[in-house]
Amino acid sequence: MTLPAPSVYPLDSAVVDGRLSIGGCDAIELAEQFGTPAYVIAEDDLRRRARAFKEALAAAHDGPGHVVFASKAFPCTAVLEIFAEEGLWVDCASGGELHMALRAGFDPERIVLHGNAKSEAELRAAVDAGVGTIVLDGEDPERLERIVPEGVRQRCLVRVTPGVNADTHEAIMTGHADSKFGYAPPTAAAVAHREWEKLNIQGLHIHIGSQLFDLSPFRAALATLAGLGDFPVYDFGGGMAVAYTRHDLPPSPADWVAKLVEIAHELLGRERVLIIEPGRALVANAGVTLYRVEDVKRIGGSEHRGIDMVAVDGGMSDNLRPLLYGAVYEAAIADRMEAPTTTWTVVGKHCESGDVLIRGAALADPVVGDVLVTPVTGAYGHAMANNYNGIPRPPVIFCQDGRAREVVRRETYEDLHDRDC
Repeated sequence: MTLPAPSVYPLDSAVVDGRLSIGGCDAIELAEQFGTPAYVIAEDDLRRRARAFKEALAAAHDGPGHVVFASKAFPCTAVLEIFAEEGLWVDCASGGELHMALRAGFDPERIVLHGNAKSEAELRAAVDAGVGTIVLDGEDPERLERIVPEGVRQRCLVRVTPGVNADTHEAIMTGHADSKFGYAPPTAAAVAHREWEKLNIQGLHIHIGSQLFDLSPFRAALATLAGLGDFPVYDFGGGMAVAYTRHDLPPSPADWVAKLVEIAHELLGRERVLIIEPGRALVANAGVTLYRVEDVKRIGGSEHRGIDMVAVDGGMSDNLRPLLYGAVYEAAIADRMEAPTTTWTVVGKHCESGDVLIRGAALADPVVGDVLVTPVTGAYGHAMANNYNGIPRPPVIFCQDGRAREVVRRETYEDLHDRDC
């Protein structure tokens, strides 16, 4: 019997006789073929989500607009190649992300370079590559005036810190007054209206935070932008929330974009180039992580359910978000998706007491050797993966129409010392 997977899993996934499949590939077989931990991505989901945002922007805004993938969410060449093919732009926040975007085939005109502490070398690389848009922050204008060749004018946006507090974790709030990103409104206005020799200031940029369910802070932020002058281009950053658990109810791309554009039309006018930068909303729910259960500790008894622990072969090295942000996830046993469950704490293998992936996970009688799956790990899992305790980073597996391919190989122990001198 085939059932749709729970809502937090990829759109292209199903439960077949209690076993999870991703992109038509059985999760247990994937774990056996590629090992664990492993990031597994439903390839068609990436394309469907890219098209959903493009269609939403075209439907809501009758002027020009661009959907820009914030590559920090999933800096993987294969992911970037798909979004380049789908006609998205790409946001890069470092020289490394710029290098990957170019390698993935992005037209430099469709690259946006961000960052609050861009080095002169990174700015020079962007100019040399012909990057279409550079978002100004800090000392960028003075540095670009030195770097940009004579007779050339670099297209730029000015990042504004609008002084808006968003309802999200403090570590991913970026629009409040003491944020490290951008210029305060008076300074932003001065930068934007100054006559630069080599900078073509096209407009303003904001990003007020991530994992936002409510768009009301955008009204205050866009009102601030409206008071800084009249510009042809406005970039609203990202921030759209995704469902990490079945209790989360984020808006659809169509609803999110329509409401944002409505606010923009009201406060900024209709004849504008509008840019949105969905990051996690393009990739998060397209991916899952597969683990192998290494240990089961029944220590809670009947009075303290949830203290019983399941230890897996990964943890904070492949998903740092629970430790950084207190991020909440769900999990399941991949071949008993529909079975009755009890409550467990899922912990990692690292030498840190904080290495806890999920508290209160509903699991079907886990035993050593089971394949445990955590959904909604397509964003910031691979991006933040690390080698703490000498753990090699996991592979990235693309699944489509029942075929699986490794697009990033698993690291080896030899990789851990290949940079030694």
